[in-house]
Amino acid sequence: MSKRAILHSDANCFYASCEMVLNPELRDKAVAVCGSQEERHGIVLAKSELAKKAGIKTGMTNSEAKRLCPNLIIVPPRFEYYSKFSKLLHGIYERYTDLIEPYGLDECWLDVSDSIKSPLEIAEEIRQAVKDELGLTVSIGVSFNKVFAKLGSDLKKPDAITVISEENFKDKVWNLPCSELLYCGKHTTEKLNDFGIHTIGEIASLPKEFLERRLGKNGIMLWEFANGLDLSPVSHMDFRAQAKSIGHGITCVSNLENNDEAKKVIVALCQDIGYKLRKSGLLARGVSITIKNEHLLSCSFQARFDSPIWDEQSLANEAYKLLEKSYSWSFKIRALSVTAIDLVSSDTPMQANIFFDASKEEKKKRLFKAIDELNNTYGKGALKPATVLDEKKMPRNKNVEVTLPGGMKLK
Repeated sequence: MSKRAILHSDANCFYASCEMVLNPELRDKAVAVCGSQEERHGIVLAKSELAKKAGIKTGMTNSEAKRLCPNLIIVPPRFEYYSKFSKLLHGIYERYTDLIEPYGLDECWLDVSDSIKSPLEIAEEIRQAVKDELGLTVSIGVSFNKVFAKLGSDLKKPDAITVISEENFKDKVWNLPCSELLYCGKHTTEKLNDFGIHTIGEIASLPKEFLERRLGKNGIMLWEFANGLDLSPVSHMDFRAQAKSIGHGITCVSNLENNDEAKKVIVALCQDIGYKLRKSGLLARGVSITIKNEHLLSCSFQARFDSPIWDEQSLANEAYKLLEKSYSWSFKIRALSVTAIDLVSSDTPMQANIFFDASKEEKKKRLFKAIDELNNTYGKGALKPATVLDEKKMPRNKNVEVTLPGGMKLK
């Protein structure tokens, strides 16, 4: 290995594995985490190793999966728990480095270049700690850059460690198909195949100028990746790139038929958005709503604000006004999302209009600070608008308490 040592840890069958920890009776069975048929997003989101061996694939409908594997156990997703497991995984990684860059809930890069222990030792300790303490397994790639570390974690699953070094990467990587390379998606792979390029090694052996002509800057990036020249750093665990937008959407349990029903859903969606805006120290200068009707056709509308918004109440009001103005209700609404857009830092100087009331604004800030503190103390949604308390068209999840293998209680 070179002086630079990068790990990529990928939790195996993450959603399904979390469910098997939450309910040990599911262990050693074919399990799929699926959207609810009743809530009308019934597709496979994740599957266990046994389900995978039975041919179950992500994106299949529930009925297709059941036909393929009659003994398949289908469970609904509980994203709040997957998020908690993700934080616990990060806690294990933090024992070794503070250079931890997430790649989704279940994957992370770690830079362990300055550690006293070897990267292989660290990878093995992490693999064992995750299994002993959380009841999950991870596959870890160990390499000299981020791209090959991620590729390594994909090569051997589950519960495995793969080393790709400067000495062996040509043997381990170059015979793999182009699609295995990070950021080489379906359309790029098809373009490369059209040029007669099918493997990572063939990308590496081409003149860089050829790929630049054919694929632009993306071609140069792929050539560098294939030749092991990725120098991108692993971000610090506290680094957060400023969000460009913050949104939330749902597929409703039954179709929305009028503005009153839609308003309740908009208010419910905006609760999470307003909290995230405040937590991130951001203001929204606009809102977008996206509607999918009963015939699965989508449309979007946007509006800009005279003054930036940071609270869910104002955001919901603006989103509802946009819906009233823009949607004709020719068809019922199946799915709805709200997004706060054109975000800026809350420290950004803003020109106040003549109707701005500083004392009223200060009172509102104190109110929402108190609401956030109560929700943080007693759980998300402990305090919310009365208008959404009886909203029957929003999906619901039940909470459980489970003791993890390491003794920690997860609520």
